[in-house]
Amino acid sequence: MIQEFTITVYSENHIGLLNQISIIFTRRHLNIESLTVSASAQKSIHKFTIVINSNQEQVEKVIGQIEKRIDVIKAFYHTNDEIIYQEVALYKVPTKSLLDGNEIEMLVRKNDARILEVTEKYTVIEKTGHYQETQELFEKLDKYDVYQFTRSGRIAITKLNKELLNNYLRELETENEQLK
Repeated sequence: MIQEFTITVYSENHIGLLNQISIIFTRRHLNIESLTVSASAQKSIHKFTIVINSNQEQVEKVIGQIEKRIDVIKAFYHTNDEIIYQEVALYKVPTKSLLDGNEIEMLVRKNDARILEVTEKYTVIEKTGHYQETQELFEKLDKYDVYQFTRSGRIAITKLNKELLNNYLRELETENEQLK
């Protein structure tokens, strides 16, 4: 069954790793719907958050291929009900549209968005939420001539109490101690 999966890859911060990871998806004819890379809670470890639509068997194969990369520490996959996730969207609209009536202001309030900056020519609005929510606000604002629109990739954390990477690193440490 095809469904949305969020893959989290923990790695060292080395040049070229993003290319190596994206090739794995390309070879399997999987489209990356969203990609975000940032520092993780662990010092010197980076976190890739990748969203794809696939089936579980294919995702497990992709995880196996990703973990074969030397710079990758560990990779995990999750369904949407196992994580808490958000995206950020920015919308630039004409300030004139904002001043000509209260429709845009009402849309901002009704959609739990906020105004980030107002200039003579444009106003920037920010919305945090799921893809559907940020897209819906774009469609409503587009009636007022959206100058620019951008959306971040997904950021996500699991619903578990502990970070899975921490558990994995502790297991490795225990194994290393036993080998000594």
